[in-house]
Amino acid sequence: MKQETKGGRVILHLDMNAFYCSVHEAEEPGKYKNKPTAVGGSVEQRKGILVTCSYAARAKGVRTGMTIREALRLCPELIMIKPDFRLYRKYSERFMAIARQYTPLVQAVSIDECYLDITGSGLFGTPIQIAETIQKRIQTECSLPCSVGIGPNKLLAKMASDMKKPNGLTILRIRDMPALMWDKPCDTLFGVGRKTAEKLRRLNITTIGQLAAADQSFLVRHFGVYGEWLKLAANGIDHSPVDPEDGPSKSIGHTTTLPADVTGREEAARILLELSDRAGRRLRAQRLIAGTVQITLRRPDMTTITRSRTLPSPIRHTADIYKEALNLLDRHWREGDPIRLLGVTLQSLTEEAETAVQLDLFEYEKQPRKDALADVMDKLRNKFGEHAVRSASMASSTRTPKASEDVNE
Repeated sequence: MKQETKGGRVILHLDMNAFYCSVHEAEEPGKYKNKPTAVGGSVEQRKGILVTCSYAARAKGVRTGMTIREALRLCPELIMIKPDFRLYRKYSERFMAIARQYTPLVQAVSIDECYLDITGSGLFGTPIQIAETIQKRIQTECSLPCSVGIGPNKLLAKMASDMKKPNGLTILRIRDMPALMWDKPCDTLFGVGRKTAEKLRRLNITTIGQLAAADQSFLVRHFGVYGEWLKLAANGIDHSPVDPEDGPSKSIGHTTTLPADVTGREEAARILLELSDRAGRRLRAQRLIAGTVQITLRRPDMTTITRSRTLPSPIRHTADIYKEALNLLDRHWREGDPIRLLGVTLQSLTEEAETAVQLDLFEYEKQPRKDALADVMDKLRNKFGEHAVRSASMASSTRTPKASEDVNE
């Protein structure tokens, strides 16, 4: 490893194993340790889908994305656990704090994984020693298993951490790519999704090795600038930095300063609806999901009030955001009091694909159509303007008059 990265970078990728289930096991080992557990769905009604499951459950054939009913048929002793996002965030902050003791260059990419640039961290030992120390500390201090990947760049460190789970520690170097990766399908390469792999197959490129050998101009012709990245990645090359400021968005919000005081609930509600819609569109565009909704109220004397609610399960749809914002308004504002500024901010953001959403069976069946409709509406309005298409609830809303508008993130 030292020879490979001499004069270059050394990157670690930390990936917590079965994170949500592992957190519950750490909190209550007597109840959950080494037992088949799963998080997701409606625990009380035993409906919905699994978002993650323990390794003991996986050994019984249980897999993420299964319905709870299907999982229970395979593993009748499966223990279903209600999601607790406050608890997950607490443990996430704890293992990230350990990582930052070895380098200031830590980039969180989700609630359960991060990159570390330890190129300048030789004081703590060799790359392998640093990785082993961090892995052991996370196990000892947080009672969490994690896999660690070591590489000369983020791409290889990420793929290395996926090679051995749980509790793996793997090195992947550029010179290892031909022997270890080139015979594998293209979608094994991190950053290559199913649709891209299908398009590559139509171009008679089925393995990472074939992609590595492909003509760059041919790839650029079919994929644009992404084609250049595909060839570099297939050869194990990645120049992207570990950027502590480039983690998940901390918040997404919109505020509007009004030209005249608002004192009526109906008008305030219309404004909140539009602000909720705009914040929701940006949330969905970034494929994020929100665990906290906050509203901001400012009076004519510039007194500002912020109130928030952390939700039992995260949300992404405008109707849900608006419902929470309106509830906060009703609890913390008295109709008749003048408002000069209103804002809606979404916080506790996590990646949509990696977040457990508690759904009952009815919502679970409706969700794909609901998500598809929201995505179509977002695309139409992004292309043709705010009023190109509106939901039934938005249709009764008029355009909010405003003096100025701010976006915060």
